[in-house]
Amino acid sequence: MPVEIQPVASRRDLTRFIKLPMRLYRNEPHWIPPLVAERRAFLDRRKNPFFNHAEAEFFLALRDGEPVGRICAHVDHHFNEFQGNDWGLFGFFECENDHATAAALLDTAREWLRERGRDRMVGPMDFTTNDECGLLVEGHERKPLILEGWHHPYYRELLEGWGLTKAMDLYMWELRLDKVEDKGGFHPLIHATAKKVTAEHGVTVRHMRRRDLDSEIAAFLEVYNKAWAHNWAFVPLDETEARWYSKNLRPVLDERWTWIAERDGEVLGAALTLPDINRCLEHMNGRLLPFGWAKFLWHRRKIDACRVLALGVKPEYQDLGIAAALYVEHLNEADPEQKKIWWGEMGWILETNDAMNRAMEGMGGKIVRRYRIFERELDGAAAPPEERAWETVEGLAE
Repeated sequence: MPVEIQPVASRRDLTRFIKLPMRLYRNEPHWIPPLVAERRAFLDRRKNPFFNHAEAEFFLALRDGEPVGRICAHVDHHFNEFQGNDWGLFGFFECENDHATAAALLDTAREWLRERGRDRMVGPMDFTTNDECGLLVEGHERKPLILEGWHHPYYRELLEGWGLTKAMDLYMWELRLDKVEDKGGFHPLIHATAKKVTAEHGVTVRHMRRRDLDSEIAAFLEVYNKAWAHNWAFVPLDETEARWYSKNLRPVLDERWTWIAERDGEVLGAALTLPDINRCLEHMNGRLLPFGWAKFLWHRRKIDACRVLALGVKPEYQDLGIAAALYVEHLNEADPEQKKIWWGEMGWILETNDAMNRAMEGMGGKIVRRYRIFERELDGAAAPPEERAWETVEGLAE
């Protein structure tokens, strides 16, 4: 039976869009289901501030009325303005192992983007590089950490078979304390540089204060937007988006794994690291109720890994050694003797970011996953209409 591609037009459609991966991965032990309620809020046009500056359409591939694939096509106007391009983006790609189904989904996304004047189709991004992005192309033998995707290996063949080619690879580096002898196994230069931060430059490093998280997030946002401004495909977060992410991360945030580097009241650098709550989610089947919370609290005690979500320094202060000091703070916080967090992953890091990749090598890290972002030129893209009401689909909000 041929597939039919339909836009998500109701709350029931959105539920099927969200839950499709649970069927596609039902026999895959490495895939970890997200919380359904969290995914519903993330895709809600009235809740997620991404939709304040973007338009998107979600599509389902149906065979005999049953979902067998999904995709999202979206245009982020902030991204286009900041990067000075006319890219269109796609994401949330999931599909049965069938080239015809994948082609139907990708064709639909392409035409939707062409109608809006886009000249290139780039993804997967769910929705931007500030979110989960890239297709897993190496590292399928490992379970993903928090905010990392796991995808069927055949997805790469489906995307490449349609004509998408590599745009950029993203590296995930693993750092393990059992590979760092006596907590001193970082390259000596990293330790020496970290010591100079306070002694010679008057910079202090402290944990973020959870009780004052709003102001701390504002400080982090300033660093984040400046430090990553020149990264490939970066788009800055505005204050509304930062508070949205802060609200969503608050339940899993551990202030012991957050740092602010400052001098004379000015924030110069920051690091945000998250305990790997995937170790809890893998037992919850996407649900908090009726027993999800109990399982979360039980398994949270066993978390021994973390993910360095973001670590950056304002460009004008990057020669002071602040990044080295933040690396060493992570090392000092780890505690394998108490069987607490003692290993983690740093990333993602662009394959073209030579300085950061060398730093990971200097800390004894190794690349354990590779995500790939693909692209395809859209020849003959239609000119965008002078005025377009951004799509709003009633019935999708909770």
